[in-house]
Amino acid sequence: MNTLSLQLSRKEWQVSMLAALSAFCVYTCMYAFRKPFTAADFSGISFAGVDYKIWLVIAQTIGYTASKFFGIGFIGSMQTDKRAPAILKLIFLSWISLLFFALFPAPFNVLFLFFNGFPLGVIYGLVFSYLEGRRTTELLGAVLSASFIFASGFAQSAGKFVLLEWSVSEYWMPWVTGLLFFPVLILFTWLLDKTPLPDQRDIYYRTERKPMSPKRRRDFIKTFFPGLFLLIVSYVMLTIIRDYRSNFASNMWSELGFANNAAVFTQSELPASLLVLVLMSLLILIRKNIRALLINHVVIVAGFLISIFSTILFLEDGISPFWWMTLSGVGLYIGYVPFNCMLFERLIASFRYISNAGFIIYVADSFGYLGSTGILFVKNFTRVDLSWTGFFIRLVLIGSVAGILLVILSALYFKRKHKKSSFHKME
Repeated sequence: MNTLSLQLSRKEWQVSMLAALSAFCVYTCMYAFRKPFTAADFSGISFAGVDYKIWLVIAQTIGYTASKFFGIGFIGSMQTDKRAPAILKLIFLSWISLLFFALFPAPFNVLFLFFNGFPLGVIYGLVFSYLEGRRTTELLGAVLSASFIFASGFAQSAGKFVLLEWSVSEYWMPWVTGLLFFPVLILFTWLLDKTPLPDQRDIYYRTERKPMSPKRRRDFIKTFFPGLFLLIVSYVMLTIIRDYRSNFASNMWSELGFANNAAVFTQSELPASLLVLVLMSLLILIRKNIRALLINHVVIVAGFLISIFSTILFLEDGISPFWWMTLSGVGLYIGYVPFNCMLFERLIASFRYISNAGFIIYVADSFGYLGSTGILFVKNFTRVDLSWTGFFIRLVLIGSVAGILLVILSALYFKRKHKKSSFHKME
C-alpha cells in the first residue's frame, strides 16, 4: 500500500466530501419514492387469489428490472451535462405515478407501481457517474452505498411514521412521503452537479472514463466474459436475497414480533451502513488495482459467510430475531456493495480499459433484478408452503453457498488473466 501516492490537497478533500454528502442525500431521497409503500401491509386485500401487496411489489420490481436493462445503454452513453436534469425529471415522473396510485382504486392502481419503478432504476447509475474514476472513488462509493443500506430502512420508517402518526391512508402515504423529500432532492442534486470532473492524476491511477458505444460495450463483455459471468450469477444470488429482505421486511418483522415498531427498520440497517462505510472506505489505501480487485472478492465471500452463520445461530436460538435480521443484513450488504462500485471500478483500472463502471454495473443489476422478479413468482405463484421468514432463511442458506463458490472461481480467473496480460508489470 502506498498512501503517499494518494495525497490530496485540502481543496480536493473538500470537493470529495461535498460530492459524497450530495450523492448520499440524493440517493436517500430516491428511496423515499421507492420504498415507503412496503412499510404498509395492505392486509385483507387480494386479487386473483394473491395478496395485493405482492402484486404491488411485483409490479414495481418488474418496472425497476426493465429500467436496469434500459440503463445498460442509457447510463453507458450518458453525457455529463444531462445528468442532473435527468435525475430530477425521472424522480418527478416516479412521484406522479404515486399520485395516480393514490387516485385510482385497487387493483387497477397496481399498474402505477410499474411506472413508479421504471424511472427510479437508472438513478443509481446517474449518481455514481459523478463519483467513478477518482482516487477517492472507494470512499465516495462507500458513502453512496451506505445511503442505499440506510435509506431503505429510513424510507420505510418514514412511511410507517406517516401511517401511524399522521393517519394517512396506505394509498396516499407513498405520495406524501415523497412530497416531504422533494425539496431536499432538488438542493442536493444541484450540489452534486457542481462536482468537477476527474483530474489527470485520477485518470493516471484509475483510467479514463468515457461514454461507450454499443460496439465498445459488446467488446468489453467479450474480453472479460468468463469472469463477468461468474460475478453476475453470484450477484443475482445476492440481489434475490437482499431484495426479498427489503421488500418483505415489514412482513418478516411482523412475524418476529415487531409489527408496530416503526424505528426497527432503521435500527436494523444502521450497523450495516456504518460497517460498510468504514470497510469499503479502507480500500482507498490500496494503490495496486489488481490487489484491490481480489480483496473485493474476499469481502464478498466474507459477507456471504456472515449471512450463513448468523442464520444458523438464529435457528439454534443463539441470537435474537432482531440481531439475526441485523447481522444477516450486514452480511448481505458487505457482499452486495462491492458490485455497486468498488469491484467494477478496480476491474477497469486493473486492465486499463477505457470505459465506464456504470455500464457494467447495469449489466449486473439487470440480471440481478430479473432474478429477484423470478423469485417473487416462485414464492407467490407456486405451492411454496413457507412463511415469509422461513422462505428468507432458505434463500440465505442456498444462495450464499452457491455465491461463495462462484466468487472464488471469479477471483482465480481475474488473477490468472492479469498475470497473462502486460498490465501486471505496470502496477
